[in-house]
Amino acid sequence: MAVIRPFRALRPNPAQAKAVASVPYDVVNTEEARELAKGNPLSFLHVSRPEIDLPVGTDNYSDAVYRKAVENFDSLIAKAPLETEAEPSLYLYKLVMGDHEQVGIVACCSIDEYDDNTIRKHERTRPDKEDDRTRHMLMLRAQTGPVFLTYRRRAEIDDQVSAALSSEPLFDVTADDGIKHTIWRLVNTESLVNSFKNVPLLYIADGHHRAASASRARAELKQQSFAHTGKEDYNYFLTVMFPDSQLQILAYNRVVKNLNGLSIEEFLNAVKRQFTISADAPAGPAKRGHWSMYLAGKWYGLQMSPDATLPTGTVGRLDVSVLQDRLLEPILGIHDVRTDKRIDFVGGLRGTKELERLVDGGQAAVAFSLYPTTVEELLMVSDAGEIMPPKSTWFEPKLRDGLLIHKI
Repeated sequence: MAVIRPFRALRPNPAQAKAVASVPYDVVNTEEARELAKGNPLSFLHVSRPEIDLPVGTDNYSDAVYRKAVENFDSLIAKAPLETEAEPSLYLYKLVMGDHEQVGIVACCSIDEYDDNTIRKHERTRPDKEDDRTRHMLMLRAQTGPVFLTYRRRAEIDDQVSAALSSEPLFDVTADDGIKHTIWRLVNTESLVNSFKNVPLLYIADGHHRAASASRARAELKQQSFAHTGKEDYNYFLTVMFPDSQLQILAYNRVVKNLNGLSIEEFLNAVKRQFTISADAPAGPAKRGHWSMYLAGKWYGLQMSPDATLPTGTVGRLDVSVLQDRLLEPILGIHDVRTDKRIDFVGGLRGTKELERLVDGGQAAVAFSLYPTTVEELLMVSDAGEIMPPKSTWFEPKLRDGLLIHKI
């Protein structure tokens, strides 16, 4: 059973929503965040990436950064202003990117269900990133960006969502990247809350570190509490839940800086022992089990040899796993993609032109274009209790931080 809870959102005045809304903190580095927020004192990046308002070179995890986050948050509440809803509500969040549309339900979900795996995961988290967001939440006493969840769609929920979209939205913002973000406030929430009681499982699509940090923050606040009841706001975390049928996963491609000491001919011969290679291939593979490789100004198509034996298990059969196990590790010597500085990743809308640019410009020796991981593959991995390989999924479009905040 999925427990969802209405909440009293802290949110910007609608007239300032576009100025406040910012990209998620973890899709930009400090320099990119500083550039995006330049000239906009209301940008939520001043709260989520407060190091941008400190001297260049400041340690991102220093005490000064978290103190600055509190200072900037208090300033934004006063200046935007940010307002707290009078009554607990649910919200609908519609994303439009080109021809793609998806509508999610904004609610608070149970940290107990995160801890007991009713809300399922598919990714390992890094302690340093958990430490950062846990401290950020505790200093602000707020969850400032939602965790992106999915669930296997149910008609009864779809019908309620569709009916609510005819009302006047709270926010209707088109960001500078052309993606449209529209949010509706729902005051009558009982029916949706009850419908989610029939949803057996929720799945984290994106935001594993935010969810893990919310769990850690809850544990600390629970320990500090003199009369913990389990109903406090810190027992829940901010989410947007989309039906699986609406999600869009884009390719998460790879570029490698050198050929591990091999000449181009030696490298191609090694690849031929693992894959069937075709010349003049398209830049993007057309289906699972195919890869495109850009090398020395040419696109090659890769396909598993007919006599190849695939590993058992859901994860081992993913295209990203096969590429890693059959090519990146044995031929190029990439043993751990998390730590090896010779490999980089190109996700989302940057596409295959970016792969060509990196190779043609000498920043990489070879690039690989993958067929996107499917939502069903993600759900299967999560249900099996397994972990997706790093950099397997790139969800697009992205949610915005700062539009709806959950105070804990």
